[in-house]
Amino acid sequence: MCDTEVITVRAPSGPVSLACGGVEMIAYGTEPPAGAVIDPDKAGGTQLGKRYADDAGTLELLCTKGGAGTLTVDGVVIPIKDAKPLPSSD
Repeated sequence: MCDTEVITVRAPSGPVSLACGGVEMIAYGTEPPAGAVIDPDKAGGTQLGKRYADDAGTLELLCTKGGAGTLTVDGVVIPIKDAKPLPSSD
């Protein structure tokens, strides 16, 4: 239902519900559930090459293939991770 593919960079210690477009993500190579469609409220898209991290810093994902769905963990949108500022060279 969505082309998004991610690699887990940092995983939380316990189980979480990872979804994209409002539908639970599946392992690579697994057939998606029949009739799955993107939730219009979770159709913000994912961007290739961007890292997504939860606010607690316990989950970090790298997007290897962009898609139409928005990534969520336990129903909360996962924002794009901010870049670290470079040190000043003054």
